[in-house]
Amino acid sequence: MVPIALTIAGSDSGGGAGIQADLKTFSALGVYGASVITALTAQNTRTVSLIEAASPAMIVAQMAAVFDDLDVRAIKLGMLGGAKAIATVAGGLAGRATPLVLDPVMVAKSGDRLLPQEALAAMRNLVLPLATVLTPNLPEAADLLGCAPASSEPEMARQGQALRALGPQAVLMKGGHGTGETCVDLLITADGILRLTAPRLATRNTHGTGCTLSAAIAAGLAQGRALSDAVTRAHRYLQGAIAAAESLGVGAGHGPVHHFHAVWSDG
Repeated sequence: MVPIALTIAGSDSGGGAGIQADLKTFSALGVYGASVITALTAQNTRTVSLIEAASPAMIVAQMAAVFDDLDVRAIKLGMLGGAKAIATVAGGLAGRATPLVLDPVMVAKSGDRLLPQEALAAMRNLVLPLATVLTPNLPEAADLLGCAPASSEPEMARQGQALRALGPQAVLMKGGHGTGETCVDLLITADGILRLTAPRLATRNTHGTGCTLSAAIAAGLAQGRALSDAVTRAHRYLQGAIAAAESLGVGAGHGPVHHFHAVWSDG
């Protein structure tokens, strides 16, 4: 049977991030995707113009419908939107041993805030302890810790360890917001640190990169891969998706990555 992964996240009407990016990623990597929508966004490559949260009852009903029927092998959490949704999702996941990838979506690529500051405590206390792996970028890590973003690898490692102390089994510190010719990600686990590198590409097509990476990790976990293997493959997949994004030509702002770069042909 095909492995199944579930994304619990917000919807992106522009198709480049959120559950749309997650489902594309699952499909590209050979995993069947199910979804629980936590919020609707009116969004494109340039801006987020409106956010409307799903009711707690609707979130609960979606989760129940999926778990009652589908053999979910991994879960990805993305945009939860606020404290009520965070508490609702955490309650629905309590006691479940399914591997869980947490992408703490806080700010859209356009700069629009997707998680209110007042919901940070709920994120820290209710969801971080459930995570198999937390995947923050540098600003998100700083937000969760209440400090300045890391500006060096040693700082990234220290912040990753501090985040891991809050409950997640592992933390993937993403270096996309850093500087230099090489982009460095650090996977911090109880066994040590795995360093992942890639050339830093000069491109505007970075919409949905965080969603795509976390979904790719979830796909690997759903397929039974070890965490380090799932993260390594996801990192490689995302670099290919970014490198091929220029061929899409979608939108006038931060365009999406090419989720099906290894599948689509030129005709």
